[in-house]
This record gives sequence, C-alpha cells and structure tokens, in this order.
Amino acid sequence: MGASTVILIAVNQADIASLNQGESLRNLLKWDFHPNVEGHPAFSHLHLRMWYLPDGLLFEDYLDRRWTEATGELVGEVIFPSRHAATSGRASLTLHPIGVPHLPQGEQGPYGGFGGQSPPPNPRLASWWKLLLERAPMHTEVEGFDLSLEVTHHGPFLNAPALFIEVGSTEATWGHEGAANLLAELIRDGLLSPNINTWSDVKKKGDQVVLVTLGGGHYAPRANALAALDNVWLGHMLASYALPFIHVEGGEPKGTWKQAINDAITSTRKAFPEGEIVVSMDKKAFKGWQRQAVREHLEVLRVPLLTTRQIKSRLEGTDE
Repeated sequence: MGASTVILIAVNQADIASLNQGESLRNLLKWDFHPNVEGHPAFSHLHLRMWYLPDGLLFEDYLDRRWTEATGELVGEVIFPSRHAATSGRASLTLHPIGVPHLPQGEQGPYGGFGGQSPPPNPRLASWWKLLLERAPMHTEVEGFDLSLEVTHHGPFLNAPALFIEVGSTEATWGHEGAANLLAELIRDGLLSPNINTWSDVKKKGDQVVLVTLGGGHYAPRANALAALDNVWLGHMLASYALPFIHVEGGEPKGTWKQAINDAITSTRKAFPEGEIVVSMDKKAFKGWQRQAVREHLEVLRVPLLTTRQIKSRLEGTDE
C-alpha cells in the first residue's frame, strides 16, 4: 500500500454499536488527532483513518472521494462498524458487502446504494469471517451470539472496496461492549497483523478461488460454509430476492436478474485483480427455468458455475 493510500473506518455517531467499536479500536491502538474532515472528527494511526459521521452511514455516498478531496489521501478501502437490525431479535455478529445490484439501473435504494452499481466487496471479507469463527469461541462474553455473513445489501455507494461489520440485532445487544471489543480486535488484527494474508499476498498463487454466490436467504448459509475454507475468497453474495425473474413463455426471462449477476461479477473482479471468479448457486432456491437461464448467462460470461464438491476439488488440485 502506497504512503498516500489509507484505509478509512467510518463511524456513525448516532449508532451505539458503531460508536462502541470505534471507541474500543481507539483504546487498542495509539491514535493521533487528525484535522476535522467536513467539520467532523477524525483520527489517524499509521495508514488507518477513523472518521466520525454525524447521522447514519447508508446514504453517505462517495466517502472515499470526499476524504481524498478534503485531505489529498487516496482511500484504498472503507470499513463500516455498525449495528445490525433483524426482526428475529437474536444476538448476532455479522459481516457483509454492500450494494443493491437488482434495483433498476441508477435508482437509489430505500436504504441507500444505486441499482446496478455495487461497490467492490472488500477482499478481507473471507479472512475476517475465518478470524471471527476462530476468535468468537474464545470470548465468553459473546457466547450465544449467532455468527453469520449477510448477503450484499444497502448503501452507501462508493468506488473503494467496502464491508460492514455489525453487532445485532436489537437495542438489547447493540450496545454490548463485549461484542464491540471482539469486533474491534478483529478490525485491528485484520488490518494490521502480518499473519493474516491479503489478496495482494496470494493472488499469484494458483490455488485460490474467488467466490460469488447466487440464491438463498439473507444470512448466506452457502457462503458461510464455503468462505470458512482455506484459499476461498469472498465476493458479492446475492440472495434470491436480489435476482428478480419474470417468466416469459418460450423466451429469455425478463427482470433485473441478469443485471444483478453482471454487476456482482464485475464488481468482484475489481476487488480481486487476477482472481479466478467462480459461482456457487443454491439450486433449491430457483425453479428449473431460472437455473437454466443462470447457467446459460454464466456460460456467456465465461464464469464457472461449480458445486460445493467441485470447489473443494479445485482447492485440492483435483478438478473433476
């Protein structure tokens, strides 16, 4: 990473889960005061920058460009500590990329983002997921918390690779300090530890797979399992609701499903230069005509559609 390129950590001052993660991270490292940016507090540690925003994150578009315009520093990636809301009410710790690839092109989503224009997924997603699975059992204070990836959803829009790291899923746990401390340690080690590979460390190796998943529910069980494997890197994950099909008798299905797939793959390629993109599809989530349409479109894109068994064989160097 060049001297003028920084990693931006965007903290939401109106969100206790975001604030707690930011405060814990500031306690873990020695931060210097940075001149206010757009009138809002900021801090620096080595190539890390923490920026406190006043009210929400989902509509804070172009944060990377805005930081560069204000400071002259290029932003290589953005991390969003946040809360996670869910009707289940279950305590949870989650990670996910952002975007609304299925909405009409350029249309702003109800929770931010622009249709068909997903930011690149942060290449750290899979390594942080593995780290979360490893660390959480060592922290008794988060015993009982669900651990999960979430599919690609909501805003904001930016050009730098991004991820959200969240404490869920109601007011009862948003302020959980033990959860915030664990995620702050994960951010610290995930960004600074020399023992955790980045994509630039391994992209020349031939045994790495970059995964895009299609179909299934919001909590990405397929991605949860596959991204836990060594040498699997994670791109965008599209739930069934992000692949809208309209059946056309005797013709190609309409809807924005094709746009969503194109956006997910194009955006993932930006995040993983020289990476081998493969797709895993939840077959049970699709009707037969939908599966066939996806297969044919991926053939046009020349992106392999692999089963879990085929992915594992490829990782082992024993392609079927």
